[in-house]
Amino acid sequence: MSVGQRVTSDHQLARLLQIGVVLEEVVEARSTQHYREMDGAFDAELEALLRDAAAESADHRERLEELIAELDADSVSYEEIETLVEAQYGKTKPEDFDGVLYDQLCNEETAYKFYDDLIEAVEGSDSSFSVDRDRVLDTLRSIRAEEAEGVEEVTSIMERR
Repeated sequence: MSVGQRVTSDHQLARLLQIGVVLEEVVEARSTQHYREMDGAFDAELEALLRDAAAESADHRERLEELIAELDADSVSYEEIETLVEAQYGKTKPEDFDGVLYDQLCNEETAYKFYDDLIEAVEGSDSSFSVDRDRVLDTLRSIRAEEAEGVEEVTSIMERR
C-alpha cells in the first residue's frame, strides 16, 4: 500500500495509521537504544533530545491509536504492518549512520515525510470515514508539525557541533 494513493476506506486509513504507529515505535526504540548505548557519555542537550524524541513518539502512537480505535475497520496484524514499514522506511539501521544525530535526523525526516504524504492522500480523497475527517487531518498536521520541529532541533544541534 502506497501513501501516494488517495485514501478511500476506513480499512485503508486504519492501515496507514497503523504504519504511522509502527514508525513511531521505530523512532522511540532507536532513540532509547542510542540513549542506553551512550550510558551517560554525552552532554545534557543530546540526552534531552533523545529523551524527548522517545516521549514524543509515544505520544504520537497514542494519538494515532485513538483514531484507529474509532474507525470502522478490522485491524491489520502487527507483523504485516511491521513488514511494510521495514520494506518502505526501515532500510537503515542505527549503525548505518555516522553518529547519533544523523540517525535521529533520518528518523525525524522519515516520519515528517510519511505524515506529509498521508495528509496529502487524505486531503485528495472524497471518501467518507467513520471518524471525522477534520479530526484526522488536525491530528496528522499536529504530528507533522512536531516532526518538523524535531528536524529543526536536530539540525540546529548539528550546526553547533
